[in-house]
Amino acid sequence: MKRIGKNVFVRLFVLVLLTVSLSACANPTQQKEQSESEAWPGSAQTNVLIGRGINLGNALEAPNEGDWGVVLQESYFREIKKAGFQSVRIPIRWSAHAQSVSPYTIDPRFFDRVDWAVNQALRNDLTAIINVHHYEALYQNPQQEKERFLALWRQIASHFQKFPSRLLFEILNEPHGQLNAQLWNVLADTALKVIRRSNAHRVVIIGTANWGGLSSLDDLQLPDDSLLIFTFHYYEPFHFTHQGAEWVEGSDAWLGTTWEGSAAEKQTIRSAFDRVQTWAERHHIPVFLGEFGAYGKADMDSRVRWTSFVAREAERRGFSWAYWEFCSGFGAYDPNTNQWRPELLHALIPEN
Repeated sequence: MKRIGKNVFVRLFVLVLLTVSLSACANPTQQKEQSESEAWPGSAQTNVLIGRGINLGNALEAPNEGDWGVVLQESYFREIKKAGFQSVRIPIRWSAHAQSVSPYTIDPRFFDRVDWAVNQALRNDLTAIINVHHYEALYQNPQQEKERFLALWRQIASHFQKFPSRLLFEILNEPHGQLNAQLWNVLADTALKVIRRSNAHRVVIIGTANWGGLSSLDDLQLPDDSLLIFTFHYYEPFHFTHQGAEWVEGSDAWLGTTWEGSAAEKQTIRSAFDRVQTWAERHHIPVFLGEFGAYGKADMDSRVRWTSFVAREAERRGFSWAYWEFCSGFGAYDPNTNQWRPELLHALIPEN
């Protein structure tokens, strides 16, 4: 073997140190891996960390990022934190980026993109929520897609198992269609067991069937797990919040619908939230209002009144929340001017 001089050893040693340093900088969350011996927060404490949040909608939930006009930017996470939000919910269409046959492998490049988004949230001291969103085939044929859905979660959970506790999993967005309440109860419990094999201490979010609303609240059977947060979505009155929505048939007929904040209108929201609170207290589970918002074709004054009232009523009951959404049709932020829409931002974060 050829003898190597001392100066060569020094150069090699410096090169190794530099490589390790660059690697750490490229993946900062890995420096903060949460070991099993560290204290993991419970569901109630985690719900406080979610606090006031916003959905990064129409980006990673699109068939491909950019298809629906939104590509996530580093600056978005800084703006969200600066505005006073505590968390981001990141809807993700994993099913569009995985093999259709066993073993249903998720594209590593897509994993890299999701890693980037999660890392951006954590770097900006934002709690991050990732979910399975827009799995249309599962809604249409739950039995046929069950194996693939569970395989996706097996990969997702394993991939993120060392990430900090401020990364949360939400099992599935708005189960509906053929995935009825009875089937959803079984599938959610099975998926949670898959997640728990690699993430014993991570808080997991679970919602209702029938589009994640309150009509199926009493049908939800919670798994026997102390690290759960319950989520629901609220878009009532629907004719107001979805007027003119291109994806809702007949919604142009609702254009001009206002929300004045009358006593009756407010009581409808209070009664719905009281029902959730009573249910949650009976089941000893924290509540996350995962989506609420009014589409941009409603008049701004009505949107502001409704948004502010919903957010404050959620907070009065100890619910965390995430507004739908950041910078698209419901957006509180204008990506063309790179500025918040001040009326909506103030409705969400009054202190701003």
